[in-house]
Amino acid sequence: MSMRHAEARWNGSLKKGHGTIVIKSIGLKEAYSFSSRFEDGKGTNPEELLGAAHAGCFSMALSGILEQAGFIAESITTKADVAIELVGKDFTITTIRLVCNAKVPGIDQAQFKAHAEAAKAGCPVSRALSGVAITLDATLEK
Repeated sequence: MSMRHAEARWNGSLKKGHGTIVIKSIGLKEAYSFSSRFEDGKGTNPEELLGAAHAGCFSMALSGILEQAGFIAESITTKADVAIELVGKDFTITTIRLVCNAKVPGIDQAQFKAHAEAAKAGCPVSRALSGVAITLDATLEK
């Protein structure tokens, strides 16, 4: 088993408080607040970090699936758009949209899309987020 660590500290009320997210392994210490999460305030937010984790996990999973099928990707770039909405009276992460652009020599579009869908379904972060609607827009670059 591999265990990774992150830490968050929050001070004060929800709307006027502030916090810090720390990931020591990469030297990240970033502020977050209500305004950085629900408005356009400076700092990060949990959804942005979740999106980064999902994009990274998906890209690695796709690379592995492609390699098992005999293809080596020159590059895989994935963006994750994470939506948080008020559902009833609770904020909920409702959707994640993965947008992937990849350069993979020797593969056709249909094969690539099939492998990308397999990566979306099988990457550990996708599986952990099974309660969230996850969509994928995968484009094979020429």
